[in-house]
Amino acid sequence: MFVTRYDSPLGGIMLASDGDSLVGLWLEGQKYFAATLPQETEEKADLPVFVATRRWLDAYFEGERPDIADLPLAPKGGAFRRAVWDILCQIPYGEVISYGDIAKRIAARTGKASMSAQAVGGAVGHNPISIVIPCHRVVGADGSLTGYAGGIGKKITLLQLEGVDLSRLRTPARGTAL
Repeated sequence: MFVTRYDSPLGGIMLASDGDSLVGLWLEGQKYFAATLPQETEEKADLPVFVATRRWLDAYFEGERPDIADLPLAPKGGAFRRAVWDILCQIPYGEVISYGDIAKRIAARTGKASMSAQAVGGAVGHNPISIVIPCHRVVGADGSLTGYAGGIGKKITLLQLEGVDLSRLRTPARGTAL
């Protein structure tokens, strides 16, 4: 496993790769930071995937809309989590979706009558490729800005960068995202 650091407007970001694909992107201090990495890693900033990811992040933070498909992604997780992360990749730039809506999509894909929004929240929270796989675009059914492992302030900053109308969303008084 290889790692490098990227300095973003949100602070330091750790990037991880298996040598070919991006397997991790964590904001320093976020919940589950580097949770899917083995203890032994090697710093290798010049890997082509890291060069491409830095370019992608530069464009994103400059307000452009880089395509997720431009990066080779290989997040590590079970089938349920990967299905949730796949839906996250389909959320358009500048838009939000609720955990419940994702649960309905997963239920429809699997032929189940329903799916737990809390189970979806767990998968969203364990997304190992933050920002690129846009878990910050997921909100509570009531418009609550909850559930971001990087913290509520960073979630708001990312949504503002994308031009999301925050007037219809609200900051929770308490919860795990604070």
